[in-house]
Amino acid sequence: MLEASDTTGWEFFDALTNCSSLKVLSLAGNNLQGVVPNSVANLPTNLTYLIMGGNHLSGTVPPSIGKLNSLIPPSIGQLTRLTYLFLAENQFTGFIPPSFGNLKSLLELLLSYNNFKGILVPQSLGNLINLVHLDLSNNNLQGDITLDISKIKQLTDLRLSSNKLTGEILDTFGECQQLETLLMNQNYLEGNIPPSFKGLQSLKSLNLSHNNLSGTIPTILEDLSLLNKLDLSYNHLHGEIPMNGVFANATATSLNGNWGLCRGVMDLHMPACPAVSRRIEWKRYVTILLILIFTFMSLGMSIYVIFLGKKPPRRPYLLLLSFGKKFPGVSYKDLAQATENFSESNLIGRGSYGSVYRGKLTEAKIEVAIKVFDLETRFADTSFISECESFRTIRHRNLLPILTACSTIDNNGNDFKALIYEFMPNGNLDTWLYQKHGGVAPTQLGLAQRLNIGVGMADALAYLHHDCGRPIVHCDLKPTNILLDDDMNAHLGDFGIASLIVDSRSIAVGHYSSGCSSSLAVRGTIGYIAPEYAQTVHASTCGDVYSFGILLLEMILGERPTDSMFEGGLTIINFAERNFPDQVLHFIDAHLQEECKGFVKAAASTENEVHRCMLSLVQVALACTRSLPRERMSMREVAVNLQSIRRSYVAATK
Repeated sequence: MLEASDTTGWEFFDALTNCSSLKVLSLAGNNLQGVVPNSVANLPTNLTYLIMGGNHLSGTVPPSIGKLNSLIPPSIGQLTRLTYLFLAENQFTGFIPPSFGNLKSLLELLLSYNNFKGILVPQSLGNLINLVHLDLSNNNLQGDITLDISKIKQLTDLRLSSNKLTGEILDTFGECQQLETLLMNQNYLEGNIPPSFKGLQSLKSLNLSHNNLSGTIPTILEDLSLLNKLDLSYNHLHGEIPMNGVFANATATSLNGNWGLCRGVMDLHMPACPAVSRRIEWKRYVTILLILIFTFMSLGMSIYVIFLGKKPPRRPYLLLLSFGKKFPGVSYKDLAQATENFSESNLIGRGSYGSVYRGKLTEAKIEVAIKVFDLETRFADTSFISECESFRTIRHRNLLPILTACSTIDNNGNDFKALIYEFMPNGNLDTWLYQKHGGVAPTQLGLAQRLNIGVGMADALAYLHHDCGRPIVHCDLKPTNILLDDDMNAHLGDFGIASLIVDSRSIAVGHYSSGCSSSLAVRGTIGYIAPEYAQTVHASTCGDVYSFGILLLEMILGERPTDSMFEGGLTIINFAERNFPDQVLHFIDAHLQEECKGFVKAAASTENEVHRCMLSLVQVALACTRSLPRERMSMREVAVNLQSIRRSYVAATK
């Protein structure tokens, strides 16, 4: 619980000056904020380990740290004694210095969850021949991969996920024969999976999901005997799926979102591969040619009819948006058949702009959720377009997967618009928090599940705000828009009123200049709308942060922000503030109280950790709901904090 935000707060460095034998100093997982002061030079010169991860540090590392002869030698770039450098989960900015390449003794370099930018670290990092663990994930690194890791023979763990890396995966990756974990998901990588991966004989976990990879899955991956976790989902891969090795275990392999893949083991539920011969290919080209000729003839006939003054009968048309994926074409007839003509028995929810039905597409053989827009409702048409535009460019594991869209006319000649999503069998979060079915409440959510949902939503919003190119404001975060899959993983949906951020130079953002990105046209749900929206028409990322804080309080208290108990000036926010920190365990959701009592019986140490976890969660929620936008955390900071809280909780309850 150490805190430091100014010169006075950092004075404890001075108190350690005379500790001449001090070699290891860990300040990780505290509340140290801002720039590391030059007084860091007052630490003993024998210091060899300085660990400051899991704080809120920002800015650059002070030059005076060079006075620590055993930590960093006086000569810049000759940092030959440093073996472990942990600066993860802070807010460090700027470029990763090329001089890092001279850390000859470095075994582990952890810089994840910061704001480092520029190209993927200098090529000089390839000189770190003793490096075992390199984690640069969750930063703003971009451009082609220039890191030459072929010389780092001892590397076992490489994490580059959640950056903005582009280009192809280098063949040199296959030369790291000791590599056990390779995570490069959530980037913009393209091209094929290199055949040189056959050299990764020690590989156990490979994640290349959420990129733009194409081509077929190389069969060499099934020959990696130790590979037990593979995620290639949400790319543009096609062709036959290998059958052996890790591919034989459907639970260890994730291939969703690659609509060109076929066959594979039965448990993957993939379509059969088409047997296409040259003769069939030739017939296909002839068919296409005939269709083109017929189309031009039809066009000529239509023009002829128009000039004769006769209006041709209106015929159904179909608009399919690919969202970067291949998906079987769907018509109004397909959707009507899938939902038994949109019967009430298949209705699973109603929203502001339409109804959601459960259905099964016959051709694709998958269960889906079909959102049918009520086009007589104002802004419904705009909502449809907004969701299409949003999902065209964004992909994240915690965003509701959209499969395709249909814009046509129904059997009565009326306009029809629908979106087709993956079906989420566990419904929405609101149901799990409140609703009852047949008088019986669903299984209650434990603290671990609520933590996972919170982390998932924070990750999704951090991605929308910071990592998807042009920031997107969701504008309507609430429990009914959070869907849960088979494993209770949370997915954020309903982007009907989401706003793409406009250039801040073209609008007057006023008090949003503190770092909130803003856009036009604010709408949302009462109880979750940020207070500043009453005075502005600009939606902002800070507004989403406020809504998330309300959602987090709601999951902790088990009460809606619009509940009757919050009246006469009392809100869910000031209710939490009045009871924080002393009465936290008395105002949380009744089920969580029972869970905490169980920990009391188990062990006092576990009780303390769970209590600390609850305090930390409420603290994050209150930091998100400050009345002034500039005082709120960013969603990236929120995500880092919640992940840290979850790790502490898991460690305490094992």
